[in-house]
Amino acid sequence: MISVAAVLQRVPGLDARTLSVWIERDWVRPVRRAAEPEFQEIDVARMRLILELHHELDVGEGAMPVVLSLLDQLHETRRQMRALCAALDAAPDEPARAVVARLGKQDG
Repeated sequence: MISVAAVLQRVPGLDARTLSVWIERDWVRPVRRAAEPEFQEIDVARMRLILELHHELDVGEGAMPVVLSLLDQLHETRRQMRALCAALDAAPDEPARAVVARLGKQDG
């Protein structure tokens, strides 16, 4: 787990007040194991992404929740697709081919 102090050192341009606001807005979801929030590597990456969206792509505070929600949905869909592909890889050949054939028919 990563402390607030460590996050602030690792994410240039982020200050404690801004991080607190992001947590209040649910843009970043720390784990609360102690009095102070703790973060994972994925949270640090998300903080860097939020800064990039804001500073480099000029995504405003009003649009940020929508953008983050869409990105979260995209990542969840990708996770589900990886799980589906793994299940197909583990399935016997005939059922796997049937599923792939059925998916191919939905494209047309």
